[in-house]
Amino acid sequence: MLGIIRVLTHNDQGFVDMHGNAITSFYHIPTISRCIPEQYQGVHDEATKAQAIPKIVALAKELEERGAKALLISCAADPGVAEARAAVTIPVLGAGTCVAAVARSLGAHVGVLNLTGTTPPSLRNVLGDAFFQEIAPQGIENTTQLQTPAGKAAAIAALRELECCCDVVALACTGFNTMGLAQEMRPLLSIPIVDPIEASGAIAQQLFLGDDEYARVKK
Repeated sequence: MLGIIRVLTHNDQGFVDMHGNAITSFYHIPTISRCIPEQYQGVHDEATKAQAIPKIVALAKELEERGAKALLISCAADPGVAEARAAVTIPVLGAGTCVAAVARSLGAHVGVLNLTGTTPPSLRNVLGDAFFQEIAPQGIENTTQLQTPAGKAAAIAALRELECCCDVVALACTGFNTMGLAQEMRPLLSIPIVDPIEASGAIAQQLFLGDDEYARVKK
């Protein structure tokens, strides 16, 4: 079982389960999803990241105790990945490093679509010299704003700009998965789009091959 840590607080468990359900659907990995408390706008700057880290560590310990065999912190800024790895004995993945690793394998000029500001350091470090361009949707300050018509339009416009100069796009916010951006835009773009949740599932799958629970879900 893969434990999914959502850094956006939400009272609807169906919403919390969305990223885990996507991974199960694509890769047949059983998941359990929980969100950290009291962060209704998620992690979108250094202050909210600092607030989230101890909550992420606490949730990592809880999910390990509940039987998770690996963890995914569902945020492309990878908040708390190092701290969680120090606190638990199971593998901990960050959505940012996962999307960067897959994007780098697909192109030499990677464009990064951020939520706000600049590309997260963990993602930038993995991209190395493949990092080529970065952009964020205009007028967006946090992940909840992506789930609006204006947020969607801004994200699509930013994608179009990256298409002009890059050979692959890495989506550097898991909120883009929530809004289904990659699935909608892949038929319309001339370059590959790498979704952070899909990329995380592809890498997590390597940890579950041969696992009895994984085999049951796959059937």
